[in-house]
Amino acid sequence: MGETVRFGISIDDKLLESFDRLIEEKGYMNRSEAIRDLIRSALVELKWEGGEEETVGTVTLVYNHHVRDLADKLTEQQHLYHDKILSALHVHLDQHNCLEVLVVRGKARDVKKIADELIGVKGVKHGKLVMTTTGEELH
Repeated sequence: MGETVRFGISIDDKLLESFDRLIEEKGYMNRSEAIRDLIRSALVELKWEGGEEETVGTVTLVYNHHVRDLADKLTEQQHLYHDKILSALHVHLDQHNCLEVLVVRGKARDVKKIADELIGVKGVKHGKLVMTTTGEELH
């Protein structure tokens, strides 16, 4: 970790009030930690745009397991990417619906492609990709 540098910023008083409420709601200890998190988040998202950055993510799927061949299609898709899917969690939500959460690692563009393909399988009710960093480049 590098040397800590202090710097000042100018900010509208209403925006600062809103930011302070956010800090309190999120449980940050101070403004500095909140600003560091915002900067890290922006930098991580910027790197994803190029598609080459190594990233990890979760793909969350909700589907009705009674839909014909859906579970088999999802399993087949997962086997295609066995080298990128690190883990899978399957939960029976009720008599009809299942939740599946997959942990995926790879280049940002590959993680997005895998998520899009899984979410796009006919019969998936809802799907969402949440990407994050491997943490290697953050201080």
